[in-house]
Amino acid sequence: MRYFEKISFEQFRKDVKDDKKLYESYKIPSRNSKKAAGYDFYLIEDVEMKPGEIVKIPTGIKSYFEEDETLLIIVRSSTGFKYNIRMVNQVGVIDADYYNNKDNEGHMFIKLQNEGDKTVAFKKGDHLAQGIFMKYLVTDDDEGNDMERRTSY
Repeated sequence: MRYFEKISFEQFRKDVKDDKKLYESYKIPSRNSKKAAGYDFYLIEDVEMKPGEIVKIPTGIKSYFEEDETLLIIVRSSTGFKYNIRMVNQVGVIDADYYNNKDNEGHMFIKLQNEGDKTVAFKKGDHLAQGIFMKYLVTDDDEGNDMERRTSY
């Protein structure tokens, strides 16, 4: 089982702002075509990025998925190609135990940098990044680690 959901309004107030109307208005990630691999993440609010600027963007979203899966967050190819916008960490790797962690409920953020020479403005509802669920493998001699996640990074 895997799904996206909004973080609680209490977490939203901490991470974004105390605005119930805004909280109720943003969309859960979705695929925009039958064969799309990625689920588009939509902007909660307008974002303007000056050349060289780095912006940390809250998604208002957390995701549940199986223990042998990961969620990769990747900038949409059109965002990079058209606007020279890059994710600061290139690819976000979300682990299954990030969901509902004690620090922030598993709220995912996207950190982007404008590597172009022009200011770029995006509107609420635009989709700049996408999430792709993937199965992963471990080595045959992996002993695992029973430790619980301690921080949200």
